[in-house]
Amino acid sequence: MDLQLDRICHAYGDTEVLRDISLEIPQGRIICLVGPSGCGKSTLLRMIGGLERPSAGRVLQVGEPPKDSLNPLTYVFQDFALLPWRSVRGNISLVLEDHGIKGAAADQIIEDVLARTKLSDFAKALPKQLSGGMKQRVAIARALAVNPSVMLMDEPLSALDSQTRELLMDDLVALWTRQPFTAVYVTHNLAEAVRLGHAIVVLSRRPGEIREVVEIDKPLAERGYGDRDLEEVQKHLWTLMRDEARAADEELLDV
Repeated sequence: MDLQLDRICHAYGDTEVLRDISLEIPQGRIICLVGPSGCGKSTLLRMIGGLERPSAGRVLQVGEPPKDSLNPLTYVFQDFALLPWRSVRGNISLVLEDHGIKGAAADQIIEDVLARTKLSDFAKALPKQLSGGMKQRVAIARALAVNPSVMLMDEPLSALDSQTRELLMDDLVALWTRQPFTAVYVTHNLAEAVRLGHAIVVLSRRPGEIREVVEIDKPLAERGYGDRDLEEVQKHLWTLMRDEARAADEELLDV
């Protein structure tokens, strides 16, 4: 299933947040959203996920989700959103219980996503026993369990330290390489965007408009730390954003 954003506009009262956003999100690609603070990245993600309705424009789902998809659009949040009294397995099984999937059918799905996210040895652990990186793996495994058409990822690595962030990026690349998925990935970290994005959508300062869509042709598995091509793309992104990021920061400080 592809997504199409058709001239999305949004305002909160007199404050215009998004203006005329049109974008195609093809199946099997990771699309990263970047831009200055307050440019509407997370708001746009909520529009895509149906948590908010745009003031104007529409989000179109083109084609059918996978036959065994339980939730066509599924979120992965920054704060993990795990239930502390449930084990790793229990947190994953929760989304299946909501659809009445139990017993052997649930076990098969859970074992699969545990293996894909390298969590099989931690199935009985509670969230309090896990590092931040492991908790985010559980959140990703839970999202994968419903076999979504599109994962909506709202700064999923921003709460992690730099080393853990690098490891999780490697994990996401390995997941995508084994079984490509579609994702819209919001981040303020340009290194993440160039490591994970097939295309990077640069939004302007509020009201957010698309300044440029930067395509990266290099396969995800061939990208890595110190890659000069990626460093050049990152410099270009920062050139696009620098002045507006400074202005947005000063605006936020004045509030």
